[in-house]
Amino acid sequence: MLHKYSNKIMEKQNAVAKLKESIRILEIRQAEEGQQFNAQLRITYESIKPINLIKNSIKDLADSFEMKNGLFETIFTIVSGYFAQRMIVSSKSNIFKKLLGVLMQFGVNNIVLKNIETIRIFVSNLFEKFINPNEDYLGEEFEEEVPETEV
Repeated sequence: MLHKYSNKIMEKQNAVAKLKESIRILEIRQAEEGQQFNAQLRITYESIKPINLIKNSIKDLADSFEMKNGLFETIFTIVSGYFAQRMIVSSKSNIFKKLLGVLMQFGVNNIVLKNIETIRIFVSNLFEKFINPNEDYLGEEFEEEVPETEV
């Protein structure tokens, strides 16, 4: 009978030990997951700050090659057509001049759209020469040849 009670006590002690070990393992896992959660929460908090949202949006917009080309094309076409119309039409012009201005704007827009790649290259080279005046349009150093003088 004593042996019977000692077996039950041993079983209970084993069960308690297993339960304590399971609790310890779960507490460790909870602490690790808590740290991971806090790290992810900080990352999420940083990413949704308004300044970071704006910076990321601007960066994505600037990185988008298609967006740059489309934006350049749209702005350049609209501006060139508008200036072409303004050259012909004043605010007090009659209906025929206004119609001529709209047709002129339409024509200039079509010409610009057909030649947008050439215009883009020209403007890009112009900006490159403006930004780097000592370099040619290929980005190579411009070396001015100095003629030799006779002594």
